[in-house]
Amino acid sequence: MSAASTTQQRTERRHVAVIPCRWGASRFPGKPLALLGDKPLLWHVHQRCLEAKRLDGVLVATDDERIEAACRRLGIECLRTREHLTGTDRVAECAQRVSADGYINVQGDEPFITPAAIDAVSDALHHLTSGILAVNAYTELGDAGAVLDHNVVKVVLTTGGNALMFSRQPIPYPRADRPMYLRQLGLYGFTGEALRQFRSLPQGPLEKAEGVEMLRFIEHGYGVQMLPVADEGMAVDTPEDLARAARLLKSPINRPDPRRSAGPSN
Repeated sequence: MSAASTTQQRTERRHVAVIPCRWGASRFPGKPLALLGDKPLLWHVHQRCLEAKRLDGVLVATDDERIEAACRRLGIECLRTREHLTGTDRVAECAQRVSADGYINVQGDEPFITPAAIDAVSDALHHLTSGILAVNAYTELGDAGAVLDHNVVKVVLTTGGNALMFSRQPIPYPRADRPMYLRQLGLYGFTGEALRQFRSLPQGPLEKAEGVEMLRFIEHGYGVQMLPVADEGMAVDTPEDLARAARLLKSPINRPDPRRSAGPSN
C-alpha cells in the first residue's frame, strides 16, 4: 500500500447524527410530532442535519411506535430503541447497533440549529485530549428572560474551556458584576468508547436534580469540552415556544440563517 493510500485510510472517518425523540416529554407530550408549518418538529431538525457537510448519515432514535411510523411516512431513517433515562443513553444504544467513529447527538427540539454548528462539533471530535469524553456546543445568552428561564440550561467554564457546571438556574450569581451567561445547546459529540463509558456510569445527584445529562461525566471526573458556536436558534420546550417558532418560520427576516458559519461567538 502506498504512503498516500495509508494517509487516506487514517483520515477517513464516519460520523452520524442521531436525533433522540420520545413521546412523553413532561412539558410537551408528543412534541416531536407537533406541527411546525406543515411538517413535524423532528422533520425540521432532520433537514438541518442533512444540510451539514461533514455527516455520513442521519437517523432518528425513538422508543415510540407513533414517532417510528411518522419517520417511515417521511422517509426518515429511524431506529427503534428501548426506553432510556436520557437522550444520550438512547444515542449510546444506537452506537451499539450502528458503526461509526463519531456520533453527533442533535436534540429533536432545535428546528433552527445551524448545520455549520453540527459540522463544528464533528470537527472537534478529531482533537479531543485525554480525559475529555464529549464535545458540547454553547452560545452566549444576551436575553435576560432566557437567563431566568429554567428551560434554558446555563453553563460555566474552566479556564481551559471545559464545562465546570451546568444548571437551569442563572449561573454564575451576579454578586459583584453582571457576568456573561452561556447557553448549553442540545448538540453533543461522542466517540463510541465515550458512549460506552456514559452507559456504564450511574446517574449522580446533580444530574438527577438538574436533569442535565452531561453532568454525569462531570460528576464522575471526566471532561466535557465546550465549543463556542454562532447559533441563533431556539429550543422548543413548550407549546408557547412552538408558536414562537412558527412565527419565525413565517418571517424570512427574523428567522435564524441555517447557513451561518459556526465559530467563536465572542
